[in-house]
Amino acid sequence: MKPLAKWGLLGAGVLLVAALALVVSQRGTLVQTVLVARTGIVQSVVATGRLNAPARMDIGAEVTATVLEVRVREGDRVKAGDVLLRLSDAEARASLQQASAALLEARGRAVQQASVAAPVSTQAVVQADAAFVAAERDFKRAQELVAQGFFPQQKLDDARRLLDTARSALQSARVQAQANQPSGVERTLAVTRVGQAQAAVAMAQARLSRLLITSPVDALVLTRTVEPGSMAQPGRVLLTLAAQGGTRIDANVDEKNLRLITMGMAAKAVADAYPGQPFDAQLNYIAPAVDPQRGTVEVRLAVPNPPAFLRPDMTVSVEMVGGVKKDTLVLPSGAVRDADRQAPWVLALQDGRAVRVPVTLGLRGVGAVEIVKGLVEGERVIPQTEKAAPGDRVRPGPVVANDKRFEVPAGMIR
Repeated sequence: MKPLAKWGLLGAGVLLVAALALVVSQRGTLVQTVLVARTGIVQSVVATGRLNAPARMDIGAEVTATVLEVRVREGDRVKAGDVLLRLSDAEARASLQQASAALLEARGRAVQQASVAAPVSTQAVVQADAAFVAAERDFKRAQELVAQGFFPQQKLDDARRLLDTARSALQSARVQAQANQPSGVERTLAVTRVGQAQAAVAMAQARLSRLLITSPVDALVLTRTVEPGSMAQPGRVLLTLAAQGGTRIDANVDEKNLRLITMGMAAKAVADAYPGQPFDAQLNYIAPAVDPQRGTVEVRLAVPNPPAFLRPDMTVSVEMVGGVKKDTLVLPSGAVRDADRQAPWVLALQDGRAVRVPVTLGLRGVGAVEIVKGLVEGERVIPQTEKAAPGDRVRPGPVVANDKRFEVPAGMIR
């Protein structure tokens, strides 16, 4: 082939390639798109947590003693007041018996004081008063006879001594009688002795009761770390109980979802061990602060009707439902740009170009958002994964199908 012809063919090829490139550039870059679809959406927040009891209790002994009997094992359900374990109590029982005997004695002395000592002291006053009256009369008579010279002075001195003795005996009898009255010191001492003995009995009973360990509430036995014959000491955990009467889920929610959760939100929970058996829950606690290390917020959900298969510390997944719509415009969340800012927008395909379109968002589901304003059903939107910018010439490629999880799950519509 002649050189001139060869160069002519080469030039024609270059022109052809340039023409093709021009045609392609006029047609635009091939991009995948998603359609604005009319379907249902559930605004929810998904979190993973653990099942927990309303309270956990570590059961231990208040004194050092040998364990005689353990009446429960892991998994047993106990009622409030049920005996869990018994410690050696021979010494405590002996102390209680001694205190009870002392109380019986104190009560007997109190009865004796009221029924014997008080009446006897009253009669003693009567007798002493009679003796004093007689001694006073004898003294006056002796005084007259001595004055008349019938008796010597010694007789008067003897009568005075007897009178003084009778007066002193009368005063003593009166004091003793006063002490034995209901408001007197003897009665007060008798009552005090009874009170002291009662306190000693109560103390001995309390000491004995610490050796019989019972369940404070209806509970489930989680762990048992003691056997008969071992030594129980203060501070050592013997049993761990989970209180019955309400199951809850403790979970952590990413702080970016805090605006989507509110007190009282309904939720669906699924235990990892039983994925096919979901159960209802309700949000009843949101922590007042964010964990700065993990960027999460602690939440708690009540389980009003817990299934029988639930166990403490089970791993569960919860979906807190904030809103449901059965018929609305929905886009995959990956197609919305600046979704968490004040002016979200999408890159729509219009007349062969990528056009920036501001949108108003509504509910936000798992991987999907509701479009309240800015787009119409069937409009094509370019997801963020595509390399396109506002103003670029583009041509539509395959349509990315919406994920099935964008649909409203059965049972969520209320």
